[in-house]
Amino acid sequence: MRPPLVAARRHLLMLSVGLGVIGACARGRTSPSAVEPGSLPATFYAGGASCAGTTPFQVHAYNADFFILRQAACTNFEKPFLYLVFGRDQALLFDTGAQKADVATPIDTLIRAWLARHNRAADSIHLVVAHSHAHGDHVAGDSQFVGRPATTVVGRDTASVRAFFHIAHWPTDRGAIDLGGRVLDVIAIPGHQPASIAIYDRRTGVLLTGDTFYPGRLYVRDTAAFAQSIDRLTDFTRTHPVTHLLGAHIENTATPYRDYPEGTVDQPDEHALALYPRQLFELDSVVRTMRGRMTRTAIRDVTIWPVTP
Repeated sequence: MRPPLVAARRHLLMLSVGLGVIGACARGRTSPSAVEPGSLPATFYAGGASCAGTTPFQVHAYNADFFILRQAACTNFEKPFLYLVFGRDQALLFDTGAQKADVATPIDTLIRAWLARHNRAADSIHLVVAHSHAHGDHVAGDSQFVGRPATTVVGRDTASVRAFFHIAHWPTDRGAIDLGGRVLDVIAIPGHQPASIAIYDRRTGVLLTGDTFYPGRLYVRDTAAFAQSIDRLTDFTRTHPVTHLLGAHIENTATPYRDYPEGTVDQPDEHALALYPRQLFELDSVVRTMRGRMTRTAIRDVTIWPVTP
């Protein structure tokens, strides 16, 4: 039998949780229980310098309609992550990777397999190729999709991104793309690079944050824009069910506050890919205290790293 005080505290906790869920519904927010589940592996280890027996990309199915790809270390030390998300009518490829890798083959293989599982014709889904931002290690594979049938490659400049995703006022307004029964929200997050965007998948609650937020060195080229972008991401995360924040790299080790030096190929003891709202809120708090005067600052899972334009 519970002591009366413990039982009372438990009752109050359950009541507050219940009221929180009711309040969220009243404000039009999706309950976290409504998102579609998925899984992440224990590690996305990208291998070492040798390509012997290594595929250019490892592929992980977060679930049946959401795929995570990581480029092998032997092809490029950046080892970027790419994301492929399927809707009924379109699929979105978010980034095309760094140099020296065949990205079209694994993407086409995934698309063919997805269509076969759904008994669909080979040409019945359109591929949209978009980018977290315009830096070379995220757009190098674009040429492999230019001219591909049923494919749109979104331009890399701010004007092209804004027009394609129907962002009325850059960067304060949000855009969206409907893949067919699956809407992705598009959040402008310049600061690392002028055309940077984040993608939020309403179905899974996954927020894709590119080079703006990931376990590693957050290179800041425009401090004012970066601070405002982190603030926008934080506001969005507070009002939407976010299950994981998945970026475009892993540069930190599994040891808090410690990263691998730039150019490291083999990272056998690296940080997990996923970050969570609490880590974003921590970054936002630190950025706010800097008041625009950013200095190189290591937080537990990321490092703020201002760079000269």
